[in-house]
Amino acid sequence: MSNAEKTLVIVATYNEMENLPDLVEQVFATVPQVDLLVIDDNSPDGTGRWCHEKAADDPRLYCLHREGKLGLGTATIAGMKYAVEHGYKFVLNMDADFSHHPKYLPALLAGMDPENGRPVDVMIGSRYAPGGGVEGWGLKRHFMSRSVNLYTRWLLGLKPKDCSGSFRCYRTELLNRIDFDRIRSRGYSVLEELLWHLKRAGATFKEMPIVFVDRQRGSSKINSKEAVAALWIIFALGVRNWLGLAPKQGAS
Repeated sequence: MSNAEKTLVIVATYNEMENLPDLVEQVFATVPQVDLLVIDDNSPDGTGRWCHEKAADDPRLYCLHREGKLGLGTATIAGMKYAVEHGYKFVLNMDADFSHHPKYLPALLAGMDPENGRPVDVMIGSRYAPGGGVEGWGLKRHFMSRSVNLYTRWLLGLKPKDCSGSFRCYRTELLNRIDFDRIRSRGYSVLEELLWHLKRAGATFKEMPIVFVDRQRGSSKINSKEAVAALWIIFALGVRNWLGLAPKQGAS
């Protein structure tokens, strides 16, 4: 199968040795036809080294080693650029910590080209679509997540209910219309900013319900500084959106 008919799954990692081996095994057990790219930010715990050694035995696994902890946003963009440059049909992003369970991968992929329906450009594994949900969060985190999504949808004019979740499948042809150099986010706000740029490029969105499970192993990488930076970037994009200051993305 050529890359033009294939999917690249991308996973950004920093100190995910407790999760990555099991995740790789379950991804390939669930969707053996995909390739998987791990973007590792020089993890001190050996995540990148394990991936490099494993990739030597499995031609479906690739590793992109970066010099340091450069952020989720730049890692996500690096993975998307890799998918575009190597001619994949779809690129599917997921977390490394099993918050996004591999069991949902077949449905996400099937939703891109449904048998009786219009092809989709971005398929979102959604916590907030009917039937979706979250396990393991306290009331404060539920409130924060709902508030961020409401804030984002209002400022950026986005329709998906889950704009801050990273479990998504993208049609690479649409990503090829995005000027990645325009993306300002280096952290978690890249998720909302990508949807905004794709909306302006004419993308179609669809959500399918998932149950997000808070990580069981390892530690979360988000902190208050990144959260504040994300809110500020979304606000700045919202101003541009409401004032019509940003030019529409064009085909490359």
